[in-house]
Amino acid sequence: MEIRKKISDILKEIGNNVTLVAVSKTKPDTLIKDAYDFGQRDFGENKVQDLKAKAERLPKDIRWHMIGRIQTNKIKDFIGFVHLIHGVDRTKALRIIDKEARKAGRIVDILIQVHISQEETKAGFSIPELMDLVKNNNLNNYENVRVRGLMGMASFTDNENQITHEFSILKELFDQLKRKSNSSHFDILSTGMSGDFKIAIREGSNMIRLGTALFGERNY
Repeated sequence: MEIRKKISDILKEIGNNVTLVAVSKTKPDTLIKDAYDFGQRDFGENKVQDLKAKAERLPKDIRWHMIGRIQTNKIKDFIGFVHLIHGVDRTKALRIIDKEARKAGRIVDILIQVHISQEETKAGFSIPELMDLVKNNNLNNYENVRVRGLMGMASFTDNENQITHEFSILKELFDQLKRKSNSSHFDILSTGMSGDFKIAIREGSNMIRLGTALFGERNY
């Protein structure tokens, strides 16, 4: 089957130290199940309604990743089962995730999204905002949140030097915060999508999010 070959080829290319998140948004259950049957366990969705419905229908050991921009009024709908939240891009979202996780009796893993691209439309904490967030161990105030690392998206451009530069900035930040935190669970750098994952891995990413490269063009 085509999806199985694509997964196999990608896994051979990225090696054992990089986690592949299959971005399954807009894709049917049958295609996700085929990838699952081949051994894929990490899947990413960007719409809460779809994420919740698929989690109810598909195998319970799938690790669901929330990869879209977070609508704070919908956090409660996925907080009970989500494996990792990628796009925590503002303090309000962080605060509500912590609140809803406490209600659910969970400690939820998240990634802090950092704005590294030259595109203003992309979300994320600015670098000064990020440094302020971690100053004086402010993240320790969120008892039901566990920060696993950083996430970022490079500019949408054919300029590989620019993409490399943006990913390298995030890797430097990641290394700096890892040293500062001295924590074994601060271990994920999630950068790289279908068009730039090879550069991302070269610049230190250990988690990539691939949709088109696995499933083909999106179904809108």
